[in-house]
Amino acid sequence: MRITCPHCGARGNHEFSFIGDASLVRPAPRLGDPGESAASRQWMDYVYWRKNRPGQTSEYWYHAGGCRACLVLERNAETHEIISVRRAS
Repeated sequence: MRITCPHCGARGNHEFSFIGDASLVRPAPRLGDPGESAASRQWMDYVYWRKNRPGQTSEYWYHAGGCRACLVLERNAETHEIISVRRAS
């Protein structure tokens, strides 16, 4: 798989490190929330439970072997076709 970095151009995927799913939404913190509540279940789902969805995904990647930028890749998880690459904001 070749990833086209917006700064460095097309590079092999060995220069990049996968960070995680860019489509996840972080739950809002609730101060003083007792142990096993709806909020703690939301955090458990956010931190530990991931779905391996086929089709288009949005992922964070780190260009460790190049410009050291964090990138967001839109790609097809079944075919590994990269749809778009942009710098993470």
